[in-house]
Amino acid sequence: MAITRVWLDESKEDCTMCGLCQTICPKVFIVPEKMALRDDADLSCQHELLKAAESCPVNVIALEFNNSGKRGNIDE
Repeated sequence: MAITRVWLDESKEDCTMCGLCQTICPKVFIVPEKMALRDDADLSCQHELLKAAESCPVNVIALEFNNSGKRGNIDE
């Protein structure tokens, strides 16, 4: 299952700017004031992306798998 898109989903919670995502996957995330995706985000670091999404304390890292067009669940 490949991650094909990543975005910040603050529909339920706001990013707490803890920086954990950047620590785990700096090729994709930056946290200057609020989590953002790097312009040159490297989605090939699949393991780190999953770990960052699973570790997010407020679950705002959204992942799309296999160009499904919707937010996927990590457990799928």
